[in-house]
Amino acid sequence: MAIGYAWDVSTVDTYPTKSSKSDVIYNVHWKLTATDDTNKDASNVNISETVYGSQVLDTSDLSSFKAFADVTASDVQGWVETAIGSDEVTAMKTGLDGKIVKIITPTSVQKTIGS
Repeated sequence: MAIGYAWDVSTVDTYPTKSSKSDVIYNVHWKLTATDDTNKDASNVNISETVYGSQVLDTSDLSSFKAFADVTASDVQGWVETAIGSDEVTAMKTGLDGKIVKIITPTSVQKTIGS
């Protein structure tokens, strides 16, 4: 079982103008999805789990400002991971891994008794 991770950081909030810069990204609505490349669910889809959040970015120093038209998803992902912190990113990935393991090898299963 190998688990891959994918960030979706495509939705952002911007200040229309700040410190004479346009469309300054200050908040990112993110989604982190972990997908098991081996195990599939009953519909034959790879098992995955997702966590959502939003991250405010520090806009107090715009000396390295990048124009909105030039910003890539990779840029935003880097900003988000830096703002969240590597320990918390690792903890989120570990949590997603644990949820996938519980789907693959559940420790409890709900059943209904027939009448």
